[in-house]
Amino acid sequence: MGGGTHRPTMDLLRSEPMQLVQLIIPIESAHRSISYLGDLGFFQFKDLNSEKSPFQRTYATQIKRCGEMARKLRFFKEQMVKAGLSPSTRSAMSDDVDLDNLEVKLGELEAELMEMNANHEKLQHSYNELIEYKLVVQKAGEFFHSAQSMAAAKQREVEAQQRGEGSIDSPLLLEQEMVTDPSKQVKLGFVSGLVPREKSLAFERILFRATRGNVFLKQSVLEGSVTDPASGEKAEKNVFVVFYSGERARNKIVKICEAFGANRYPVTEDLSKQFQIITEVSGRLEELKTTIDVGLVHQTNLLQTIAYHFEQWSHLVKKEKSIYHTLSMLSIDVTKKCLVAEGWCPVFATNKIQNVLQRATVDSNSQIGTIFHILQTKESPPTYFHTNKFTSAFQEIVDAYGIAKYQEANPGVFTIITFPFLFAVMFGDWGHGICLFLATSYFIIKEKKFSSQKLGDITEMIFGGRYVIMMMALFSIYTGLIYNEFFSVPFELFGPSAYGCRDPACRDASTAGLVKVRATYPFGVDPKWHGTRSELPFLNSLKMKMSILLGVAQMNLGIILSYFNAKFSGNELNIRYQFLPQMIFLNSLFGYLSLLIVVKWCIGSQADLYHVMIYMFLSPTDDLGENQLFFGQKFLQIVLLLAALVAVPWMLFPKPFLLKKQHEEVCTVVNLMRY
Repeated sequence: MGGGTHRPTMDLLRSEPMQLVQLIIPIESAHRSISYLGDLGFFQFKDLNSEKSPFQRTYATQIKRCGEMARKLRFFKEQMVKAGLSPSTRSAMSDDVDLDNLEVKLGELEAELMEMNANHEKLQHSYNELIEYKLVVQKAGEFFHSAQSMAAAKQREVEAQQRGEGSIDSPLLLEQEMVTDPSKQVKLGFVSGLVPREKSLAFERILFRATRGNVFLKQSVLEGSVTDPASGEKAEKNVFVVFYSGERARNKIVKICEAFGANRYPVTEDLSKQFQIITEVSGRLEELKTTIDVGLVHQTNLLQTIAYHFEQWSHLVKKEKSIYHTLSMLSIDVTKKCLVAEGWCPVFATNKIQNVLQRATVDSNSQIGTIFHILQTKESPPTYFHTNKFTSAFQEIVDAYGIAKYQEANPGVFTIITFPFLFAVMFGDWGHGICLFLATSYFIIKEKKFSSQKLGDITEMIFGGRYVIMMMALFSIYTGLIYNEFFSVPFELFGPSAYGCRDPACRDASTAGLVKVRATYPFGVDPKWHGTRSELPFLNSLKMKMSILLGVAQMNLGIILSYFNAKFSGNELNIRYQFLPQMIFLNSLFGYLSLLIVVKWCIGSQADLYHVMIYMFLSPTDDLGENQLFFGQKFLQIVLLLAALVAVPWMLFPKPFLLKKQHEEVCTVVNLMRY
């Protein structure tokens, strides 16, 4: 264990050496030991109770308690969102909060908040009902006042006709109707209320059909929207008054109102009583409004208190739930006094883990310390790469595609350069690159401030990848200088252009009218290419060939890494039947294409590389003609083509048969050892 104090060499290229460890932890210090190991982050526990269901495990009750507390915290968060509050990020994180006390406190706060919500819903329901009642009384009063005014005017007209002399033009039936004894007139009942405006036409139609037209419906449109007492949502409604005759018609009207969600309210015909009702309802509304406002203030104060401690409570509940989940993975000793744990840890962290376990023993006032024992095993250890704030984001990108096996070469080291550089090949603008660099520099300079705050999803993602974006920006500035693009505008940064006009009349944007008047532009693309008719074909050809060169280089890098992995693990089979044929096949075809691109650039040839590669397969023995770039190219193509054809069966067939042979030999040895 003394060697655990030294960091292994090349810890970036290879994963850390791991060891399987057994811990025998006393019951009284188990909780604190797991908590301290979790804070350290260098120990991966194995599940020793995998055959048990979650409900059969020792700490299932504690996990259930933590789950219930997490539910209460989610309820608090929902209430805070409704109230427009957000959890405070400045609450003091202290470890002196006891889980039992927190459970009691969360229960009390939940009960108080639920009671407030219930009271608020009742008061709001009553308030909305009174608002609707007041509107119905006002509109219905207008109906009755208008009807009484019309009836009084009609009565005065009839009386005037009775006092005057009868005329031959006077309607006799009307006169007979008007002088009928009031005691013989039929008394009509009525139902009043509000109906949603989008249902008003269907409501009127159904009423007419259900009563066979024996009702009289009067509607009035309300200006603006009202809050429905049942749903609590804003809705546009109409006030209605339905006049009917008979109890049977009334029952039908009531059922139709219930079916259409129409709220019914009683209204008196007496105008003086209507005014009195409106006055009483207005006073009651003011009282309810005051009560609701006071309740909302009290609820907001309570939610602000919860919001201040929310992050601390949420962190504690998550931590405790994780601790009990881990404790459930441990097995109990036969004496019922110790817990036995097994797990993997890096060799360099041995002393740190032992110090943490010793501190947990002291803090728990335990008389017996935790026993740390290294186990010998043939199991494949997990992969652990030691990262920092710069390399962690690159490592996460690689891990998203796949995690390297134990002690394999880490692609994350090379990704630090290749990933942002390939992005820059596509991005390629030093103006945009400077803007990107300034933005990420702000995050890097203020990283202590941002790391202690709770950020939004997008901001947190950008902050986590700030060093990746910074590298992208730096490489984008470099490739932008090569492409000579500053917000897509070229500049003569490294001297004047190598091309000029033949004569003063040469002003068209075409390379046909340009001649080379001075030495080649020293760095990057000559600014005269921008804006010419041949700019797009030239730059597309340049970037395509660059992509081929970079892609082939990266594929070669991956195959070379597989060689170092096989060499490190002593796997000669992978070297002979995987690395060698892959290298031959890749470079016989795509490596040769990369060579042709470089040679063509160097000698300035007009050879068609598409033609060369296609006829390398179709007619390898034909003369290349004007597409020949160097002496002996035809013979080299034939050799490379034969090598590629040989590499395919070399790569596919020998390895499976050799692996099968090795497996059979191992099975034979195992059977002999059994007998």
